[in-house]
Amino acid sequence: MPAGSPLLFASLRGYRRPWLTADLLAGMSVWAVLVPESLAYATIAGVPPVVGLYAAVPALVLYAALGSSHHLVVATMSATAALSASIVAVYARPGSGDYVAITAMLAIVTGVLGVTAGLCRMGFLASFISEPVLRGFVVGLALTIIAGQLPALFGVPKESGDFFEQVVGLLGHLADTNAATLVVGLLSLVVVLGCRRWLPRVPGSLVAVLLGVVAVPLLDLADRGVATVGPIEAGLPTVGVPGGFGLSDYLGLVSAAAGILLLGYVEGLGPAKSYAAREGREIDANRELIGVGAANIGAGLTAGMVVNGTLAKTAVNVNAGAKSQMSGLTAASLTIITLLFLTGLFENLPEATLAAIVIAAVIELVNIPALVRLYRVWTGHLGRIYGWAARADFIAAVAALGGVLIFDTLPGLAIGIVVSILLLLYRASRPQVAVLASTATTDGRDHIWVDAARHPELPVRDDVLVVRVESGLFFANADNVRAAIRDRVTPTVSAVVLDASSTPAIDVSATEMLTQLAGDLRRDGVALLIANGIGQVRDVLRRAGADQDVLQAMYDTVDEAVAAAPAHREPGA
Repeated sequence: MPAGSPLLFASLRGYRRPWLTADLLAGMSVWAVLVPESLAYATIAGVPPVVGLYAAVPALVLYAALGSSHHLVVATMSATAALSASIVAVYARPGSGDYVAITAMLAIVTGVLGVTAGLCRMGFLASFISEPVLRGFVVGLALTIIAGQLPALFGVPKESGDFFEQVVGLLGHLADTNAATLVVGLLSLVVVLGCRRWLPRVPGSLVAVLLGVVAVPLLDLADRGVATVGPIEAGLPTVGVPGGFGLSDYLGLVSAAAGILLLGYVEGLGPAKSYAAREGREIDANRELIGVGAANIGAGLTAGMVVNGTLAKTAVNVNAGAKSQMSGLTAASLTIITLLFLTGLFENLPEATLAAIVIAAVIELVNIPALVRLYRVWTGHLGRIYGWAARADFIAAVAALGGVLIFDTLPGLAIGIVVSILLLLYRASRPQVAVLASTATTDGRDHIWVDAARHPELPVRDDVLVVRVESGLFFANADNVRAAIRDRVTPTVSAVVLDASSTPAIDVSATEMLTQLAGDLRRDGVALLIANGIGQVRDVLRRAGADQDVLQAMYDTVDEAVAAAPAHREPGA
């Protein structure tokens, strides 16, 4: 566990009594969604429906104990369930005992990798996933979830494939819509959204579930073609490692488990960070790895399946007013009660009601205004510097969103990360090289040197060119910076002063570039001087063997460099 972090149940520290009612109601709402969803996602994974409930209980408890989010719900999820099915099918026949056992083994291996990564403090890797990428990813994931739930809402077959294929499939089946199913789904949606809008303290999802369960036998909805969840096996699971497998079998699942861990970790990290930011809280990336890892180990040891932070159930949790992980512990307790006594109750739950609850939970996460704000982060000045890459954050968000919709969750995330890194490198390789002008002062202090393009009223000196590179200097941008400075040298210029105040670092390649630039300018009778170089820049220039003329032309301020420029001019210049 990271040093200085509370060991267990961090979200319950400083717990306030007024939170209890909200947490209990939120836990009931999560339970109302979690039970039917867990049954459905277990089916996606190719295992008996009850396996989803087996996984939910330890996942909720262990994440509450070790995770850092006050709101995140860790349970089964459609994306990781589908990925689990594709992996396990390579090793065993669906429906066989080995298939169920390997599904649990995959959860254990995923969990061990997560805990190990967290203890090794590898949560920093999440820093390479920018907020815009996460934003686009969450929007794409929410749209995908909605598209996957719409067929159940209309009572039509669900098509496989990406978001667009599912939407096209839905449109092709609209003529087959079951009217009774659609009415149940829409009324359930109205109940959930109506409670959220006008009765925020009432758990709308729970009300919708209860109404749906009562309506099926009362109105003979099954005879009208309304699909329900169906039979569920009752009882608690056995605890232990799946038998009949050796260490080599577990090691063979490591690479596949790493992919599941990455997908599950990021799916949970997005909503965890989003909801924590609303309350000014911080998410500990290392604790998240440990919490999700422990949840998977627990799920595997109870004959369950892979679990991760879930967008839809977390949204339900927050919308129901959750204050801490007490809501998750409440949901876990109710799930145990369900396994023991209430499985028959959920057999009559309409699938359309379940779809409505999920859609209502994630629809607010389709945050198009946030993407519009990213698009508006642009000015003409930025456009002149970076061109089309001036909207780098918007492009990265759209890349992640489109990648999720077209290629699925894990490839979509990878696309967003790669695009954001490429844009970062592109912008870093083409930094702003500003020509500076000085403000007049009357108090004897040094002049203030500012970007002349932003202050056209200030005159620019003809004889001394003062420039500022608004970036570190390194191998990727050295040639572009050299060319930009050369392009700004006019026949009247006899000295170039490089203001290094905004250059925090320099590497060997950039040092060689400055030496080459100094030589090029010297041949043209122009001197190169450096001002305001910070300590590490000076250190690297000296240690990397910069040209002596460069080292001897370094000054503390731009004014000192400008004043000394005549002394550095080449004879006859």
